[in-house]
Amino acid sequence: MKTLLKIAAVAAAIGLAPVAVAQDAPPAEPLPAQPAVELPAQPADSSAPPLASGGEAPSDATVAETTFSSGLVPEVGVGQPDGRMGLQDQFTPIGEEAAWFHNAILMPAITMISLFVLILLAYVVIRYRRAAHPVPSRTTHNTMLEVVWTLVPVLILVVIAVPSIKLLARQYSPPAADLTVKVIGNQWYWTYEYPDHGIELISNMLSDEEAAAAGEPRQLAVDERLVVPAGATVKLIVTSADVIHSFGVPAFWVKMDAVPGRLNETWFKTDRPGIYYGQCYELCGARHAYMPIAVEVVPAAQFAAWVSSKGGQLPGAEPPAAPPAQPAVEGLQVTDPQEVAPAAPGAVQGTEQPPVSTQGATDMRRSGNQ
Repeated sequence: MKTLLKIAAVAAAIGLAPVAVAQDAPPAEPLPAQPAVELPAQPADSSAPPLASGGEAPSDATVAETTFSSGLVPEVGVGQPDGRMGLQDQFTPIGEEAAWFHNAILMPAITMISLFVLILLAYVVIRYRRAAHPVPSRTTHNTMLEVVWTLVPVLILVVIAVPSIKLLARQYSPPAADLTVKVIGNQWYWTYEYPDHGIELISNMLSDEEAAAAGEPRQLAVDERLVVPAGATVKLIVTSADVIHSFGVPAFWVKMDAVPGRLNETWFKTDRPGIYYGQCYELCGARHAYMPIAVEVVPAAQFAAWVSSKGGQLPGAEPPAAPPAQPAVEGLQVTDPQEVAPAAPGAVQGTEQPPVSTQGATDMRRSGNQ
């Protein structure tokens, strides 16, 4: 016991020694005060980064300018979910054909098949239960039954395959494009590039308050819409800058994956002006649910005005006029800038051809003779 007390005392002395030394040491002299340095005021940056990347939300003026530039307002039941069971109303030829195929062929076929199987199961359960059928049948083959259950599924598949293949052929054989837009998925916003017009847009979701103020549906409104002209065949080149996304607008029957390093193509054409919403349909990260899509279809004249407002130019339009020539000043002779600066000694003019060398051919002949 005494030994343990001695060990504890020694450990306490060793542990407290540095503390005692630190307490007995004289206080350190304070450092001289450093002069305050005034930093120049930084100007406010008017170009905010994308909202999804940590930037500021667009102001009310920006929302009003981008959302109602064409005067179009969203319509309930058009281009947006409204609580119905089934497909949204379609506004493209491909969408109308696909909706007819779904409603007129697929749904009746699967409904009849499901009812037939349900009735058949109920009949077998009731007819061949142990109480009503104590001696089971030993039938192993029935030629007619096997022919029927082989031919009927084949006929059903043929009925489904013919319009399905026709729809796929039309969907992946688009007509000549009137407008090309490159769609780039980012975490977590969309970038739209108009290569023929020189326009690039960054589209972020509006907050709930901004969407309510603009009269648009929650978590579907954006600050920059994908604007296209009505009646034009729009080709979309879809890709991604980081992870796999998916660009989709249900009212157009459009859905295409955005894969990094790959360019996928899809298209749509609608004649009805309006606002149509979509979403990213591929799980792409923490804010996957907050990168909506808004497509604004406007008449051709309004599309041209929108292109001009964004600083773009319509294909085939005349370039801006060159500035007028400066009047000549008497007594001043304008010469070629290359003639004004004297050439350095030994410099070779750009129009002169250097002498042709045959050193390589001579070396090859010598190596061959050797």
